[in-house]
Amino acid sequence: MEYNTSRNHLAMKEYGRHIQRMIEYLLAIEDPAIRQQNAYSVIELMGFLNPHLKNVEDFRHKLWDHLFLISDFKLEVESPYPIPTAETLRGRPKPLPYPKRYPRHSHLGKNMELVIQKALKEENPEKRQGFANAVAYYMKLAYSNWHKETVHDDAIQIELSSITSGQLAFTNTPFVRTPRPNEGRDRERGGYGNDYRNKRNPKYGHQQRGGGGGGGRNDRNDRGGGGGGGRNDNGGGKFKKKRY
Repeated sequence: MEYNTSRNHLAMKEYGRHIQRMIEYLLAIEDPAIRQQNAYSVIELMGFLNPHLKNVEDFRHKLWDHLFLISDFKLEVESPYPIPTAETLRGRPKPLPYPKRYPRHSHLGKNMELVIQKALKEENPEKRQGFANAVAYYMKLAYSNWHKETVHDDAIQIELSSITSGQLAFTNTPFVRTPRPNEGRDRERGGYGNDYRNKRNPKYGHQQRGGGGGGGRNDRNDRGGGGGGGRNDNGGGKFKKKRY
């Protein structure tokens, strides 16, 4: 019996060992035409094993890349796409250009500082004014989210002028909705729902306990009802079944 531990390494588990053996068989075919024809057949079979990926962009391109990957880049066939190599697969991406210094205005962030710098370099008056209006809107939005209160436009203009040395001024009124406080919302959503329901519909109220009188004739029982205090809507000695 042959165990998996004694077999060669499985390159891509999602395709299984049978596909890998087919690709290994392609490497043993000497005729280029027959090898090319069998390669197309293996590509079709690989697509059948992953039907949920047919709507993915460049689906067949990925299949051809996987074909060369499983063959350890030793398969010599023509591909409708650029043939990958081991160097491109194992290559490392370039490091991202992280900022090396902290933003001057930490409450606005580094991205807003870059937007302001781009606005100051803009020569078109309309685009420059659009940058100023967008920056003012974001400044007011950040203030409202942090302090939970409104801020006057003059305060935003003073801070914007201080940051840009008076080079930017917004013309629109940046409308930012003030967040509503959470106080009293629980009470409005049913904090006293049971009392309200009992007052509006006596069906859900408490049953009144029967009062006194004894000796009276009961409609449902010939024997007299005893001396008082029994919880009975009919005044007798038995409880009436409540209907809902």
